[in-house]
Amino acid sequence: MIEIATVCGMGLGSSMMLANQIRNMVDEDPNVQAKVQPVDLGSFKSQPSDIVVTTSGMAKNVQDSPSIVVLIDNLIDKNEVKTKVWAAIDEYNAKNS
Repeated sequence: MIEIATVCGMGLGSSMMLANQIRNMVDEDPNVQAKVQPVDLGSFKSQPSDIVVTTSGMAKNVQDSPSIVVLIDNLIDKNEVKTKVWAAIDEYNAKNS
């Protein structure tokens, strides 16, 4: 099970939007088992995750994470989200196979 955290300042806005997009994405592939959790910036360091997805504006807040970090420039560009998150899932699978 891949643990994916979507992070924003309050854990309500962009993290919820990203979480919903990613859940829909991984639900389309029966070979991917992922738990997607939106979290606020204060909680994110105490919540273990394999992949962290956030906006580019939050980069400095997640740069020290041991997780694979995905930075999204445009939240409403579903193709960008899909492409970058699938690349991170592939990277995770390659490291853990």
